[in-house]
Amino acid sequence: MTAATEDLMATARTALACLDLTSLNDGDTAADIDTLCDKAMGHGASSGRGAVAAVCVWPRFVAQARARLPRAIAVAAVANFPDGSSDIARAVADTRAIVQAGGDEVDVVIPYRDLASAPALLAAVRAACPQQRLKVILETGELQDAALITRACQIALDAGADFLKTSTGKVKVNATPAAAELLLQAIASDPQAAARVGFKPAGGVRTVADAALYLALTARHLGPAAVQPQRLRIGASGLLADIEAVLAGAARPAAGASY
Repeated sequence: MTAATEDLMATARTALACLDLTSLNDGDTAADIDTLCDKAMGHGASSGRGAVAAVCVWPRFVAQARARLPRAIAVAAVANFPDGSSDIARAVADTRAIVQAGGDEVDVVIPYRDLASAPALLAAVRAACPQQRLKVILETGELQDAALITRACQIALDAGADFLKTSTGKVKVNATPAAAELLLQAIASDPQAAARVGFKPAGGVRTVADAALYLALTARHLGPAAVQPQRLRIGASGLLADIEAVLAGAARPAAGASY
């Protein structure tokens, strides 16, 4: 095995450990969620592949996923998703549903079209899930402007976010290295966040080579010790197939085609 192949496989194993395996399709069924959970645990994959960090589902599937998965795999669900409404009652209702069903993590969309309403909404959501990990989705592809993205980052950090997440995966532009730089810089420059808050790229991360870009950016800004599930997650549905291919020994390109 060449050094390049060993490096690619090591990257695949790290990406797997940090993966939030996601299914947020409008037509998702209970059977789909069972299949997702089985994939998350490695059922049907090559022996010894390992498990993912979490699954991410609609709130209505939290109890099912929590019952099917071992405690070592977290159950995340989305709130105020995908549109990022400024309706506080709706965001809180979603969050409470996740908590009551046994969810471990809440991925909430900031009201990115109306950032003035974001502090109150995020404060209410944080109060509704005091024990859960809170990931704030900034929808960077819609904010576009670097100053707006940085402002949204600070609002989320001030509200007690545990992770800054790029995107819902439901818009035209989702995770990009440029947006990742802004989120990571915001975390690294905040004394209260630098050693605690994590980063999650989501949407469009399809290959191990794509994931490698975000692992490298995280290590650069937050330090190599941050490249682990407590500080880095990758939100994806299709990435697992490429991880499995790499771990099975299939050849892969040296750089992600997306970038």
